[in-house]
Amino acid sequence: MNPIIEFKNLSKRFKQRVAVNNLNFKIEDGEIFGLVGPNGAGKTTTMRMLVTLLKPDEGEIYVSGYSIRSRANDVRRQIGFMPDSFGMYGDMTVQEYLDFFGACYKIQPNQRTHLIDDLLELVDLGHRRNDMVDTLSTGLKQRLGIARVLIHDPGILVLDEPASGLDPRARVEIRELLLEVARLGKTILFSSHILADVGELCSRVGIIEDGKLAALGTLEQLSAHIMPHRQIHIGLLSRAEEAQIMLQAMPDVAEVRVLENGRIALEVDFSGDDEGIHHLLAKLMAQGFPVIHFSEESNNLEAVFMRTTKGIVS
Repeated sequence: MNPIIEFKNLSKRFKQRVAVNNLNFKIEDGEIFGLVGPNGAGKTTTMRMLVTLLKPDEGEIYVSGYSIRSRANDVRRQIGFMPDSFGMYGDMTVQEYLDFFGACYKIQPNQRTHLIDDLLELVDLGHRRNDMVDTLSTGLKQRLGIARVLIHDPGILVLDEPASGLDPRARVEIRELLLEVARLGKTILFSSHILADVGELCSRVGIIEDGKLAALGTLEQLSAHIMPHRQIHIGLLSRAEEAQIMLQAMPDVAEVRVLENGRIALEVDFSGDDEGIHHLLAKLMAQGFPVIHFSEESNNLEAVFMRTTKGIVS
């Protein structure tokens, strides 16, 4: 795969505050890339520079080889942008709304008709084409917003919090829609505070904190870097200290901690394979330890995020 977006030494300040601090990373053609970070970390500022709404103080972004500084119009043709909060013309029908934006992009009327039909089918709004935009739910407006950013057939979608304010069903529907759009060959960059959605959708994730790139990679790569050990949780009725001593002497066990959370529990940092975990449990049972719970912590994006960030906002 080839990079379609390149951030090079990118920085942006607002008076004394550094919103984006020397970002350097690439987004590959055709991937779904998630940008996450605490509130105020610099995600939206980064996106606004990418879509040419803000000029960087330092550095550069290249989109399909075009500079955002010297070839802004060429960059805009490559991108469809949906901000976290965008106004809609509520007194238009769904059909009129998309037709208006098609005209803004100078798409010929006969082409717009077929294009709008295809987009409404893609976002499953064909049955609402004659409804006023104001009558749509938040989830349906988000779907309409995605249809709007696709109207000029961009290769890249930049979506700032596309699932913000949606109920669980609407979130799942937007997630499925984004996967469908990605199957059309589009590159998608989106930010979200809903880490489960990012973990489900993204081929790679960038974690930003205090304007800096704190981590970058696939969920597996981030997990291996941030949490090199598998973590096993064991609940016992009694004999916690005795079990701790026994486990600490076993191969591939890095550390065993006794947790004080209202019940007897152990937390084991383990670097072995599945067979090793089976052997660990079998030895506990063979020596008569009263095990009532045994599980491995999954390395999800939330766990990676919490270990990577400190909640810093400049």
